[in-house]
Amino acid sequence: MKPFLILVPLALLAACNSQSSDKADPAADDTSSAVTPVPPQPNETSPPDQPAAAWDLASSGEGASLVFPAFGDPAIRLFCPARKGEILVNVPAFRPIGSEERLSFGSGSAVHALVADTSGDRQRGGVSGTGAVPGNLGALIGGPVSVNYGAQNSGPHAAPPQELARAFIAACGKGAPDPTAGPAPKPTAGNISACLMQDGRRLSVTPLRAVGTEPFWGARIEGRCVTYSHPEDQQGTRVWTRYSANGGGGGWTGALGGSRFVLTSRPQPGCSDGMSDKRYPLAVELTVGGEQRRGCAGPL
Repeated sequence: MKPFLILVPLALLAACNSQSSDKADPAADDTSSAVTPVPPQPNETSPPDQPAAAWDLASSGEGASLVFPAFGDPAIRLFCPARKGEILVNVPAFRPIGSEERLSFGSGSAVHALVADTSGDRQRGGVSGTGAVPGNLGALIGGPVSVNYGAQNSGPHAAPPQELARAFIAACGKGAPDPTAGPAPKPTAGNISACLMQDGRRLSVTPLRAVGTEPFWGARIEGRCVTYSHPEDQQGTRVWTRYSANGGGGGWTGALGGSRFVLTSRPQPGCSDGMSDKRYPLAVELTVGGEQRRGCAGPL
């Protein structure tokens, strides 16, 4: 019996040593405490994407402006000064051209011409055109907006949102002079037709209508704008010219279809158009498409 009693404590001691050895095994500890790696999460604080190109409307005591795009360098600005009834369109990327005095803007078939400052816009950069607020301003900015100056073009730019367009039109309308406020302001480049402006001054030119035969042609003259028509173009094509006075007559020089366009007038009482008994006070000569034509002219 004594040997048996001695073996039992020894067996119990061996079992305790085995358990203590298992707990001390580093490999066992690592296995029991292992954690499944968490995949990296996206950076929730990363900056948002830049806003898409859009229009911005701003107003102040000086007037209302509609600018595209709303972020970054402006591509086009439309501005209506307060209480003047005028609109200014500026394109900073345009390069001034000393002989180009017309800047046009609009959407689709709706186009309006403004008087451009040939020396450029020192305050805003590029080139600006000014004129009276057109009655069809809603159509001019009702779709993608484009601006043209000589051979330079900007756009078409995305159409302004309707709510911004309506607010800008309303602001421009409020800028019209109050007829009860006193005498009307003197004519300026901003409130008369672009056809009557040249070198920043108003032209004093009697509106004329010229007619000729062999072949038949006609011309309607308003300031420096000449609308030339013929049997194949009865509606006529407007030619922007440079006007010069000439001893009781005048000269209009421009280009049509890539060719030189020159119309001159001189006094000749009793000038006959060869088609009727009507007599005109002026004789005219026209160079167009490399051909020279003759005719008569009188006041509209």
